[in-house]
Amino acid sequence: MRFEEALKALEKIVQELEREDLPLEEALARFEEGVRLARDCRRLLEEAERRVEVLLRDEEGRFVTLPFEED
Repeated sequence: MRFEEALKALEKIVQELEREDLPLEEALARFEEGVRLARDCRRLLEEAERRVEVLLRDEEGRFVTLPFEED
């Protein structure tokens, strides 16, 4: 699952849980799914961060920072 899809599904679960009209067992199942999705999102963000760090290293392995340029 892509990050955006997981985040959207997680947001939907939060909205469902906030309605407070779910039976306990269904609320617990949705909560468990939400925890799984939150972990997936965190893992995907960590992977993206590692990829960015690799891209920002120079030939000697040092981090290089560049100014952010807006379009």
